Amino acid sequence: MKTPTRTVPLGKILPEDAAAGLLWRHWQAGSKLAALPAAVRPRTRQAGYAVQARIPAAGGRKVLGWKIAATSAAGQAHIGVMGPLAGRLLSGQVHGEGATLSLAGNGMCVVEPEFAFRFGDALPPRAAPYELPEVLAAVTTLHPALEVPDSRFADFVQAGEAQLIADSACAHQLVLGAAAPELWRVLDLRTHTVQAQVHGAQGCRLVREGIGSNVLGDPRVALLWLVNELCGLGIGLEPGQFVSTGTCAVPLAVQAGDAVTAGYGALGRVSLHFAKGAGLA
Repeated sequence: MKTPTRTVPLGKILPEDAAAGLLWRHWQAGSKLAALPAAVRPRTRQAGYAVQARIPAAGGRKVLGWKIAATSAAGQAHIGVMGPLAGRLLSGQVHGEGATLSLAGNGMCVVEPEFAFRFGDALPPRAAPYELPEVLAAVTTLHPALEVPDSRFADFVQAGEAQLIADSACAHQLVLGAAAPELWRVLDLRTHTVQAQVHGAQGCRLVREGIGSNVLGDPRVALLWLVNELCGLGIGLEPGQFVSTGTCAVPLAVQAGDAVTAGYGALGRVSLHFAKGAGLA
């Protein structure tokens, strides 16, 4: 993120660094906070993104990709925001098909089926907004994905837009399935359905269907929104990074020991398991 150079007195810590460090410590401990201290609490979207930008350094992690939160009107109303939010997904948070994760410390305990796009070419930041054809031309593969979100705030519904952005838009864990066939480029993703299932000790206990139009009307439109949101912050997409575009179904409630699968028809499937025991993810 491009930010103005600031002179910091010796021994002083920037508010953004202090907030990022606090969020990261709670992240690692699996603990929650009511709110960031007033002295370091972001009050605007821009300030929230400034805090988020410092979390990778606070944790010594690399940015592998991006996620979008609140891509439906219902999701936006639920957390009290006016539009979508972008968040970073870091090394240690992204897993492959069939991964076993832990729910220890997770206050949300839900899984969200999503469409994720991986980039093969860079999209550097620029003044003019990107158009959808050039964004899709930079994409190499589409992947079925399952997000396991969480927040470092005890009551994330009341945390507010700026703090939720600072908290990387409730980023936590993501499972990426195998790359879908190139057929995805000619399909109408708006009408593409996804069926997700939760299996517990007694068998299948929840089946839920989603559709691409639940994601800002079209997962590709959500992807374009993310690219241009980052451009406005002076950030580009890099080769190898991916974007998970937001849930296409009502989030599925889960518990330790559950298995979750999501079928994307001709585009493939993705699954994960939750460990029965404790231990932070």
